Amino acid sequence: MQNVTLVGLVVVIVSGVVSCQHSVGKEANSMKPATVGEFEGNGDVGKVLHAGSVEFVAGKEQYRVTGSGENIWGSQDAFHYVWRKVSGDLVLAADIEWVGQGKNLHRKAGWMVRQGLSADSPYADVMVHGDGLISLQYRRISGGATMEVQSAVKGAARVQLERNGDLFRLSVVAKGGVLEPVGSVTVALGEAVYAGLAVSSHEAGVLETAVFSNVVMKNDVLKAGQQRVRETSLEIVDVATSERKVVYRAVDHFEAPNWSLDGKTLIINRRGRIYALPVGGGELKGLETGVLDKCNNDHGFSPDGKWLAVSHHEKGRSLIYVVPSGGGTARQVTKVGPSYWHGWSPDGKTLAYCGERQGEFDIYTIEVEGGEEKRLTNGPGLDDGPDYTADGKWIYWNSERSGVMKIWRMKADGTGQEPVTTDAEYADWFPHPSPDGKWVVFLSYDKSVKGHPENQDVVLRMMSMAGGKAKVLATLFGGQGTLNVPSWSPDSRSIAFVSYRFVYP
Repeated sequence: MQNVTLVGLVVVIVSGVVSCQHSVGKEANSMKPATVGEFEGNGDVGKVLHAGSVEFVAGKEQYRVTGSGENIWGSQDAFHYVWRKVSGDLVLAADIEWVGQGKNLHRKAGWMVRQGLSADSPYADVMVHGDGLISLQYRRISGGATMEVQSAVKGAARVQLERNGDLFRLSVVAKGGVLEPVGSVTVALGEAVYAGLAVSSHEAGVLETAVFSNVVMKNDVLKAGQQRVRETSLEIVDVATSERKVVYRAVDHFEAPNWSLDGKTLIINRRGRIYALPVGGGELKGLETGVLDKCNNDHGFSPDGKWLAVSHHEKGRSLIYVVPSGGGTARQVTKVGPSYWHGWSPDGKTLAYCGERQGEFDIYTIEVEGGEEKRLTNGPGLDDGPDYTADGKWIYWNSERSGVMKIWRMKADGTGQEPVTTDAEYADWFPHPSPDGKWVVFLSYDKSVKGHPENQDVVLRMMSMAGGKAKVLATLFGGQGTLNVPSWSPDSRSIAFVSYRFVYP
């Protein structure tokens, strides 16, 4: 009896099997349609040495797919594909299990959405590897490189790939049977695509078999006059494992989570007001801010947890106020605007912020009790996002003075200004030092993106205060509002942020 390597639940193949197989072709256009369960065709994509096949267990929505091929990677793919041509949005889910121990630990099986059937076609997929690794792979242009977002969870019981327009989102079922996000990317494949099950042995001369069970393929098409609406998720990522969980989700727009000093509450801004909810999830509760009804995404708690700094739009500009953290009467701090709060000194006496004065955005500080502001930067271009280190000696901020937005730091009095990130791939925004003084987390866009707009492919990155290479914590669809303000947990183990996607109303 063959051994079954588990990725999901144990599956036993029973009678009532339909088998389909196609001969090897140099390219996938040698495929011929053949209905297999929900799918309308299957065959080998790219150059393979051994023809693949598929068996369908009627009544169980269970598919046994066998394929060879060198890999699904690089600029060319080679695998067996069981497909259906569709248009519109998709939800694709399945439990995936490997049959036998296999020869290569990186054999791949999963859901794939593909622009065409040529070996170099653009695509997005979720691939479960032979060693349990799960990743969101994608190729944006024909013959281009394949990129991936790896899941922190291995050997998950269930995987789900969603397509919303050009946005692809991967989720996995981990501990407790809860569907948790892994990451999301945008890949423009056009309206009509191929969607189906893919298996590659990762060894040209070997055939490998995977079993797909509890298969779900949901397909929605926009009706005339219908438009997608934005959904926002409040997420928490563990900085040690990169595992993510959703705390709150709504078909609404909210931004910029802060963590309370006791670690029990998160606050966000929504429709001009400040709201709180438990870290474990629950209902939003409005925070009383009096006449401040146009609060933006620049807000945060004082070091002792007693006060909340809030930036508020009025008369075409943003001004900074402080209010009791439990709600109450607001007190104005800055007289000149626009001023956008970003950091609170560890002794609770000073606020750091970005301000525009005479057409230039620079970093300023001001005593929380009021008084005259102090200008700390005067370099060319935008300076933004100042936040203090836990010892109060340094302020980290982002500046475009080098031509691309990068993370910088300076001493708390504005002297000793120096770059922190220098890699050429990203534009970096909104640095936040950790409470334990070991790390700094920040938001990175592709370097071609100007400003910090919303609805973009972005990554959260973290690097040691001592320097070195930055680590990717999360890949997501977000941007403005995702990480504008300090959002570390008090124990420095987690970060809260928001992500976006578009769904049907």
